[in-house]
Amino acid sequence: MAETKTVHSPLVTYASVLSLLTLCPPFVILLWYTMVHADGSVCQTWDFLKQHGLQGFINIWPRPTAISWKIIACYAAFEAALQLLLPGKMVEGPISPEGNRPVYKANGMAAYTVTLVTYLRLWFGIFNPSIVYDHLGEIFCALIFGSLVFCIFLYIKGHLAPSSTDSGSSGNIIIDFYWGMELYPRIGKNFDIKVFTNCRFGMMSWAVLALTYCIKQYEQNGKVADSMLVNTILMLVYVTKFFWWEVGYWNTMDIAHDRAGFYICWGCLVWVPSVYTSPGMYLVNHPVNLGLQLALYILAAGVLSIYVNYDCDRQRQEFRRTDGKMFGLGKGSIKGDLIVASYTTTSGETKTSLLLTSGWWGLSRHFHYVPEILAAFFWTVPALFNHFLPYFYVIFLTILLFDRAKRDDDRCGSKYGKYWKLYCERVRYRIVPGIY
Repeated sequence: MAETKTVHSPLVTYASVLSLLTLCPPFVILLWYTMVHADGSVCQTWDFLKQHGLQGFINIWPRPTAISWKIIACYAAFEAALQLLLPGKMVEGPISPEGNRPVYKANGMAAYTVTLVTYLRLWFGIFNPSIVYDHLGEIFCALIFGSLVFCIFLYIKGHLAPSSTDSGSSGNIIIDFYWGMELYPRIGKNFDIKVFTNCRFGMMSWAVLALTYCIKQYEQNGKVADSMLVNTILMLVYVTKFFWWEVGYWNTMDIAHDRAGFYICWGCLVWVPSVYTSPGMYLVNHPVNLGLQLALYILAAGVLSIYVNYDCDRQRQEFRRTDGKMFGLGKGSIKGDLIVASYTTTSGETKTSLLLTSGWWGLSRHFHYVPEILAAFFWTVPALFNHFLPYFYVIFLTILLFDRAKRDDDRCGSKYGKYWKLYCERVRYRIVPGIY
């Protein structure tokens, strides 16, 4: 079995792992409390905690209720059923380090459509989405502890019943729990756990909560502010793009290289629903009237950013699908636009990969992160600048993607050796062309 490897130094790795394991759960609660009950003001929350100390923090921490568990259970069961039962084309993922090739059912767009239609239909029938917002703190608390138990299950499963040879231990229980034991854990033959946690629970909840916040503002005020409309539309466009492109996502670092542990699975089950949706959470009680012209400018800039992000991924996906025959900015194959790189799997088998050096991917090695960060900024900026906290997600995303770019470069450098060095000579910049 393959051992877990870390990119950063042992000291940095242990410090970051321990800090994230201990700080992320309470941060989610503090974020919710500040957005919903402290006027979005970090200073107001800080003053409250300074005045009341640890007991104040305990008092604001919500307790999971029966209704919060019911909402989570019904949502999770519904998404799991859609993942298993909806029809979809069977597609192969990339070859793993151990030489395995996972097979997925591509029914994400169908599941996304069914989910949103069902959720909106419930609004006009038996369930008011405002209930989700009203119990949001309890839901987040239940997710924090429920997902922690789920990650323990993944750790035990990785030791006792791994789904493939792409699994193994670093020899350190904390590192194994944080980074994960298995690359492609499954329950049975067909239920892929990372597709569920990352796509069908995490990303789907992003769209569901974006609609929830919009509906809540409408029910509170009798109307939806243009700032909330811009935020909701851009988030829905982004998540729609994600599910339209879901097959491509299965080739990314999240699925093909990061194992199923606290970092990925707890993050998608808790961090995505809470932090990624936080600009909309803030706008519920802070409607901003942008005016038609400014709203349309922000909307257009956000849609353009999401399109460029999509087109970057589309170019790479088409490049891989056609083995380099069609790629770049709509042009045919030109000598020098790619590098044929060979590498050796852990089983000793020699394989080749094609590295794209034209189109968007000739600007920088991770140029697609630039429009992704810009898109996040544009669906946050309708909140304007009265408070800092709505921009936490943009800052977090920037740090996350810059770190991911470094980890990906280090992994590729180790995998491809001299070919990666040649690639870096051709595509000099890591993320921002001309700067970094």
